[in-house]
Amino acid sequence: MSRIRIDAVLIQAVIAGALSFAHLHDLAAAAGQDGWKAWAYPVSVDLLLVAAWRRMRTTSDNRAAWAWFIIALAASLGANVATAGLLNLNDVPAWLRILVAGWPALAFLGGTLLVHSPTTAPTEPEPVTAAPLPAPSEPEPVPDVTVERAPEPAPELPPAPASEEAAASPVSAPAAAVPPALLDHARKLADTHQATTGSRIDSATLRARLGVPAPLADAITAQLA
Repeated sequence: MSRIRIDAVLIQAVIAGALSFAHLHDLAAAAGQDGWKAWAYPVSVDLLLVAAWRRMRTTSDNRAAWAWFIIALAASLGANVATAGLLNLNDVPAWLRILVAGWPALAFLGGTLLVHSPTTAPTEPEPVTAAPLPAPSEPEPVPDVTVERAPEPAPELPPAPASEEAAASPVSAPAAAVPPALLDHARKLADTHQATTGSRIDSATLRARLGVPAPLADAITAQLA
């Protein structure tokens, strides 16, 4: 079971509201507004105060709300001061009677303007979105290359007989055939390598880039020289 907590601020607000309500009633009654009309005046002042306060809480441009709040507060404080013995309630001046009689129309105008004026909510900063990263460039497609296997080196010939005047010259292995498409691709790789490193591409690097046997890589390197 929840306990009722006594709030000192709430008690003070009830006391202040009751006294202000009574002062406004007494002033309206002294100004010629008798019966239920005298009780309607404090309700009208309090409602205008609440409307102006709510307007100040819900809009950024609250100059009009502050103006009507000050008007309603002046009416409430004026009634409190007037009924404190500074004014003869048995002989209320004519200007005060005019103000009391004209208050309903003034309160209606203020309440209408506060309720039906467009509400300007505080603008929030737009979220900052990061710029999209550029899409990675696609690698250059490698052309389909058919790598021809280098022919087997010819077997060594037996040594010539000693009686012959000149020994036969050794037989060199035939050069590997390089397809034109593979040669063009290797030339592009060599140009890129020289532009990047500043030196010519060697046979080992070209072999690793193309994935070809060493003899074919040597033959391509020789044709690129």
